[in-house]
Amino acid sequence: MEETITHLPEVKDGKCFFPFHHRDGIFYDCVKFKSKHKWCSLNETYQGYWKYCSEEDFAKCVFPFWYRHLIYWECTDDGDAFGKTWCSLTQNYNKDKIWKYCD
Repeated sequence: MEETITHLPEVKDGKCFFPFHHRDGIFYDCVKFKSKHKWCSLNETYQGYWKYCSEEDFAKCVFPFWYRHLIYWECTDDGDAFGKTWCSLTQNYNKDKIWKYCD
């Protein structure tokens, strides 16, 4: 049986709260659960208050960032099995392990 997410109406002028807790996860960027567009929570723990993400809401890469034994000043494909470029969302990927794919 597929789980349905119940949303209150979208709040258009709210500010995304990152990281936010939803289900059993912690999210550092906009998500796409049961919707056509990515959205974010307006609370630290998702309580039904949300908005669709605009361009300025998406998580930004942090440069420079530390990965393994190197410092990176741009997106890298190091460590990605598919050769896609990615970046850290914090200055120390080794410690925080928070990342996203680059466009």
